[in-house]
Amino acid sequence: MYHIGIDIGGTGIKVGVIDDKLQILAENSIPTCTTIPFPEQVKRIAECVKSTASSAGLKNDQIVSVGVGIPGVSNLSTGEVVKCTNMGWYHVPFRTEFQKHLNVPVYIDNDANVAALAESVAGISAGTASSVFITIGTGIGSGIIINGKIWNGFHGIGGEMGHVTFDLDGVPCTCGNHGCLERYCSATALIRMAREAIADNQNTLIMKMVSNDITKIEARTVIDAAREKDPLAVQVYKRYIYCLAQAIASIVNLIDPEVIVIGGGVSKAGGFLLDPLCREYTKFVLYNDQPMPSIRLAVLGSEAGIIGAAMLS
Repeated sequence: MYHIGIDIGGTGIKVGVIDDKLQILAENSIPTCTTIPFPEQVKRIAECVKSTASSAGLKNDQIVSVGVGIPGVSNLSTGEVVKCTNMGWYHVPFRTEFQKHLNVPVYIDNDANVAALAESVAGISAGTASSVFITIGTGIGSGIIINGKIWNGFHGIGGEMGHVTFDLDGVPCTCGNHGCLERYCSATALIRMAREAIADNQNTLIMKMVSNDITKIEARTVIDAAREKDPLAVQVYKRYIYCLAQAIASIVNLIDPEVIVIGGGVSKAGGFLLDPLCREYTKFVLYNDQPMPSIRLAVLGSEAGIIGAAMLS
């Protein structure tokens, strides 16, 4: 049995052939192209799927299903992509269009959801019945696994923790609301916090690391400076951990999963992120005299999107 996983991103689209042991047998990618009509975009993806399958020595009739992870929302029953801003897709019939080129079952879900599914079956949370996956990058993505399955909510729009309101009168968000969680817990948020602190005090290792060009500050810059015990960086990073711990505690108070998995660029900080987070978050959990979910770092990396998408069937 062979399944195809497709991971659609803003700059590139990755395709992989997965066997029944969840191993990637062949992988390929194409650049994202949003300047051509929707049918042409789908045709390019389908051709990449066929060529990737061929490179694995497969014929089209050996492909059991195709799964697609998108940075957006889909209708799971109809195969319609409801909203995928990066691709310019709004209420487009992805499944119907794709099956014009390869007539196999097609499943579509949110990219963070499929990554959550991959980690829960083939990654760090394998063997658990419930888990929450949080990817921390430019924004915040999240996926909820309950009883081994993705929880999308009744209307298919659940699990968007990045846009839970964190501060009613807070920082404006790209979604149009104010005070969304991702404005305080993403890599972008860490950069913003550092720039705001530096506006009052430029005597910091952070500025030396970017040659006094504040526009070059990255999340990694702040984390590295905090590792070196730079006072301002430590102050900013503690604030960031405080916000993230509050977010984790909210997840625990609401869902109480077995495991919380953290992925994305910020997770590369490893124990420097995990250790203070584990110490802090339980302070904000209501029943913190009970066993607490463990927090673990994702292990599948960029392969999670392909593996999880392939598992959607």
